[in-house]
Amino acid sequence: MFNWLRKKPTEATAAAGSGQPQGPGLGAPGADSPWPNAAQWLQRLEWTVLKRLDGQLQGDYRSLFRGSGLVLADLREYQSHDDVRHIDWNVTARMQTPYVREHQEDREIAAWFVIDLSASVAFGSGPTSKRQLACSIVTVLSKLLSQHGNRVGLMLFTGQDRAHSVVPARSGRRHLLHIVHQMLQAGQTPSHGKAVQTSALGPWLAQAQSVLKRRSAVFVVSDFISPPGWEKNLAQLARRHEVVAVRLRDPLEMAWPNTGMLLVQDAESGEQLLVDGNDAAFRQRFAQQAQDREAALLESLSQAGVDCLELNTDEAMDQALLRFAQLRKRVSQLSTGGCAAPLGSQRPVHAGGVHA
Repeated sequence: MFNWLRKKPTEATAAAGSGQPQGPGLGAPGADSPWPNAAQWLQRLEWTVLKRLDGQLQGDYRSLFRGSGLVLADLREYQSHDDVRHIDWNVTARMQTPYVREHQEDREIAAWFVIDLSASVAFGSGPTSKRQLACSIVTVLSKLLSQHGNRVGLMLFTGQDRAHSVVPARSGRRHLLHIVHQMLQAGQTPSHGKAVQTSALGPWLAQAQSVLKRRSAVFVVSDFISPPGWEKNLAQLARRHEVVAVRLRDPLEMAWPNTGMLLVQDAESGEQLLVDGNDAAFRQRFAQQAQDREAALLESLSQAGVDCLELNTDEAMDQALLRFAQLRKRVSQLSTGGCAAPLGSQRPVHAGGVHA
C-alpha cells in the first residue's frame, strides 16, 4: 500500500547495502539497494541493536515464558483445556473456585516465528520498511533466545495459503544464519512479473497450529492488515502456546499527509484510487478509520490473551524491546501480588495482555 510514498535511497541506506554497521538506525537497505547476505545482516544488528541490549535484559529471561518448572509464577482460574494435575487444592478450597498453578520455565524452550512477508509489509515511508523491520526483529530475538540454548524455528509466509518455507526448530549460529538467509531471500521486493502477494492470517495461523505439536513460544510478526476471521485462529493458538503478537507499523498508516492530488495503488489487490490529500475532511476520516482499526485490533488481541509488541519503522528497536520486557515483568509482579516500581511514561497495560 501507499507505493507513491516510497523514497529514494539515501546515503544511510547506501551504506546499509554495503554491509557496513550503522549508527542509531536499524541498518536496513533501501528499496532499490541490494540486501546483504545473512552474515552481514546479523553482524550489523549485533552492532546496532544487540550491543545496546547487552546486560539490560538480564533477570527478565525467566519471567518472559511460563511452563513446566518449580518456581511459581502465577495462579489463575481453571479453564477447560487445563491439566487437572496443576490444580492448587488449597487455593481452590479458599476461593470456592478451581485454580491452577503456573510455573516459570526452567528448561530450554522452542521459539517459533510466524512471519508475514506479504505485499502490504513492503511499505515504508522512510528508509526502513515494515518488511525490513520484520527481518530485523526476528534476527534479534532469535539471537537472544539462542544465547540461552533455546531452539528457534521459522514459518515464513509471502502471500500464498501455505507457508513459503518452514525451518524446524534448532539451535546454533549456523542455524541462525540459515533462518536469516531464508528471510532475506523471501524479503526482497518481488518483481512485477510475480503474482500479487496477499495476506491471509487466518489460514497461516491454522497451519501454524497444525505444525506446532509441542508447547512453544510463538511470535506472530505481521502488520495484521488481513481479511477478518483470523482472530479465532489466533485465540486457539494462544490456548496451547505462549503467543506474542509483534505488530509492524508505519507512521503514515495513521495519518494521511497533506500532499494534494495523488494516484495510490493497493500493494495486494492492485486497486487504484485518486485521492485529494488537501481535503481536510478526507484526512480526518482517514485518521478516524485508522483509530477505529487500531482499537479493534487491540481488542481482538486482548480477548485472545495475546501480548502485543508494537514496532514502528521510525523507532529504535532496542527501546521498544526494553519497554516490552519491563511491562511483562511488571504484569508478572502484579499477578503474583508483588509491588512493581513505576515505569514513568510507559504505555498502558491492557486487560488480558501487554501492549507495548
